[in-house]
Amino acid sequence: MATIQSKDNKTIFFNYFKSLSQTPHRLRKRMLATWTPDQELNQVRLRSGADMKRKLRWYDLVALGVGGMLGVGVFVTTGPVAGNHSGPSVFISYSIAGISALLSSLCYTEFSVQIPVAGGAFSYLRVTFGEFVGYFAGANILMEYVLSNAAVARSFTEYLCSAFGISDPNSWRVEVPGLLQGYNKLDFSAVALVLILTFCLCHSTKESSILNLIMTAFHIVFFGFIIIIGFCNGSVENLMKPTGLTPNGIRGVLDGAAIVYFSYIGYDSVSTLAEEIQNPPVTLPVGIIGSVFIVSGLYCLMALALCVMVPYNQIAEKASYSMAFQRIGWKWAGNIVGAGASLGIVASLLVAMLGQARYLCVIGRARLVPSWLSKVHPSTGTPLNATLFLGLCTASIALFTDLDIVIEIISIGTLLVFYLVANALIYRKYVLTSKNPPFPTLSFLFLITSCAIGFSISWKLEQQWWGLPLFGGIIMVVTAFFQYTVPCLGQPSEWSVPFMPWPAAVSIFLNVFLMTTLRMLSFQRFALWGLLITLFYVLYGVHSTFEAEEMGMEMEMAVNEVPNPSIQLTKLEV
Repeated sequence: MATIQSKDNKTIFFNYFKSLSQTPHRLRKRMLATWTPDQELNQVRLRSGADMKRKLRWYDLVALGVGGMLGVGVFVTTGPVAGNHSGPSVFISYSIAGISALLSSLCYTEFSVQIPVAGGAFSYLRVTFGEFVGYFAGANILMEYVLSNAAVARSFTEYLCSAFGISDPNSWRVEVPGLLQGYNKLDFSAVALVLILTFCLCHSTKESSILNLIMTAFHIVFFGFIIIIGFCNGSVENLMKPTGLTPNGIRGVLDGAAIVYFSYIGYDSVSTLAEEIQNPPVTLPVGIIGSVFIVSGLYCLMALALCVMVPYNQIAEKASYSMAFQRIGWKWAGNIVGAGASLGIVASLLVAMLGQARYLCVIGRARLVPSWLSKVHPSTGTPLNATLFLGLCTASIALFTDLDIVIEIISIGTLLVFYLVANALIYRKYVLTSKNPPFPTLSFLFLITSCAIGFSISWKLEQQWWGLPLFGGIIMVVTAFFQYTVPCLGQPSEWSVPFMPWPAAVSIFLNVFLMTTLRMLSFQRFALWGLLITLFYVLYGVHSTFEAEEMGMEMEMAVNEVPNPSIQLTKLEV
C-alpha cells in the first residue's frame, strides 16, 4: 500500500513539473481568455452544484448596503483622520470619498444588471479584460475584505469596552511581550465575534439579512441620536479651534479622503448577492446606489457632529465618539454610543463577510483557487466552504493585527479595483457592445490615466502648480473629443450609466488621484501582495484553469465527433 501511495505521489509531482514546463504556453492561452455573460450566468454557475436561493428584495439590499458601510467608516477612521490629516474638515473628506464611491457604484450597477452573478468585480473584469485581470482584482478584493473585517472586529472590542465604562481600549486584550509592536496585543473578543458571524452566515442568507435589517434600522436611529445630541451640545467654534477648519490645508483634506475611502467598502458586497435577489434589474440599482447615497449623508453629518462636540486635536483615535461624549460630561451617553457602535460594527461585519464568501465562491468556480471553495450547500443555499475558510482567515488576522498596519493597504486595494471597473465599463460599452475598433478606446483610457497621474504628481510636487490646469484641461478635452467621435451603439440595457463616458472618466481620475495621496509604505506592502498573488496564479491558477477549460473543450469536441456520444463519454470518463 505504501509503495502504491509513493508511486501516486511521484506521478502527481511529475505531472505538476510537466505542467510548469508548459507555463509560457498556458499563460498565452489563459491570461486574456474571456467568458461571455451568458457563460458566466449558466455554464460557470453550474460548477457550484446547487443554486443560491433567490429570497432577497430591494429593501433587504438597501439594508445590507447601509449596514455593511455604516459601522466601518465613522467608528473606525474618523478619529485618526481628523487628528492626523483633515482636522475639522474631515466631513469634507467624507464628501469627496463619497462622490468617488457614488461614481464607482454607477459603474458597478450597470455591470451587475447585465451580469447578475455573485462574482462582482471579478466577474465583470473577467468578461471584459480576461482571466488574469479578473483574478488580480478578485484577489485584491478578498485581501481588502479580510483585512478590513479583521480591523473592524478589533474596533468592536474598543467600543465594547467603552460601553462598559472602561476607558482603556486595550484592557480586554492580552499583551505578549515577545511579539512585534502592532502584532503583540491578542484580541480574543474579536476572534469570538468573527467565528459567531461565520457560523450564522453558514446557516442562511435570508435569516442573516433579517438580522441585519433589524440591526440597521436600530443603527440609523442611533446615528440620529448622535447627530442631534452632538449638534445640540456642541459649538460651531470648535470647528475653528485651534488652527482653523483645514489645519493641514487642502492637501490634508484630500489625504484624509483617500483614507476614509476605506469606509465605503461594503456597497460592492451588494453586487455579490445578485444570484440571491428577486428581479435583479430593478433591485440592484436601488440597493447599490440607494445605500451609497444614504451612507454618504450620514457619514458627513456624523463627522461634523464629532468635530462640533470636541476640537479636532482632542479627538481620541480609539473609540472616538464614546470619548467625545465623555469629554463633554455625558458619560452615560458615551456608554450608549459604545454599545450602539458595537452593534453597528456587528452589522457591517455581517454584510462584509457575506460578500467576501461569494467572491471566493465564484473565483473557485473559475478554478483559479481549489474548486471545493466554490461548492454551495444544497440545503442552506450558501457557499459553506468559502464562508468557513475566510472566517478562519479573518479571525486569525483579527487576533494579532492592529488597524494602523492594514488601513492604508485596504484603501489602495479598493481604489485599484474601482479604477479597473470604471475602465472595464468604458471598454465594454464602446468596444465589446458597440463593435468599435479597440484602439480609440484604449488610447482614451491610457490618456485619462496618464493625465490623472500627471495631475497627481504636480499636486505632490507643490511647486509645479502649472501642471494642475494643464492635465485637468487635457482630461476634459480628451473626454469630450472621445464622446463626440466614438459612438456608443450597443443594445439598450435595462439600466445604464447616464452621460457616458463622463461618470466613468471622472471615477478613473478620482481613484488614481486618491491612490497617489497614500504613503509610499502602502505601495510597498501592496507591491509585495501583488507579487505573491501573481506567483500563485503562475504556479497554480493558470494550470488549474487551463486543465479545466482547455482540456474540457477537447473532451467536448471528442464527444461531438462520434455517432454515439454517450458511449464515448463513458470511455473518456474511464
